[in-house]
Amino acid sequence: MIDEQLPGLSVPIPDDGFLFPETLFAPEVEGIWLEVGFGGGEHLTGQALRHPKTGFIGCEPFIEGMAKCLGQIEDTDLQNVRLLMDDVRPLITSLAPESVDRILILFPDPWPKKRQQKRRLVQTDFLDQLGRIIKPGGQVRFATDVMSYANEALLRFIRHPSFRWLAAHPDDWRMPPDDHITTRYQQKLLGDCQPVWFEFERAENQSASCG
Repeated sequence: MIDEQLPGLSVPIPDDGFLFPETLFAPEVEGIWLEVGFGGGEHLTGQALRHPKTGFIGCEPFIEGMAKCLGQIEDTDLQNVRLLMDDVRPLITSLAPESVDRILILFPDPWPKKRQQKRRLVQTDFLDQLGRIIKPGGQVRFATDVMSYANEALLRFIRHPSFRWLAAHPDDWRMPPDDHITTRYQQKLLGDCQPVWFEFERAENQSASCG
């Protein structure tokens, strides 16, 4: 399945210059969402079904998750999803400034051991790149069920000049957002805390050249 289906849906990363993600889709889409590490693909494909006029890009380095996602795309005949079976960072570096409307980082690898935590995705340089590619007013959703990662990621986001935390009261981060689609990973309850949901908005006054 992967050898047959993935080439036609795969996102090409240019050797030089920027990738303008809207060019990946025909017919033309009205916005771009990026999901980082989509696991089994149920959230990615579910959102794509809900928003047929939006272009979705999903990154997942593991073959099992990619195979599951491709099966769902085939079963539902989705036309608005493109995929990358790789780490997301080369893609983010290649994307044109202010070219993404929404970014979803749902239950990323928590690297729970202390010596591993420097490998966590949410680092300052990664947020620099997110701030560069997301449109002013665009949103980032981060979810985790690991307390140390929740605390660390929240601190990095709120200290970063490109992002504003949107929570107004505790239920904003304790309760799943209304538009969330539950994933199989989430249902396994593998973390050390209940899931938390952080929503951030790209600050209007930030330059797309930051980072």
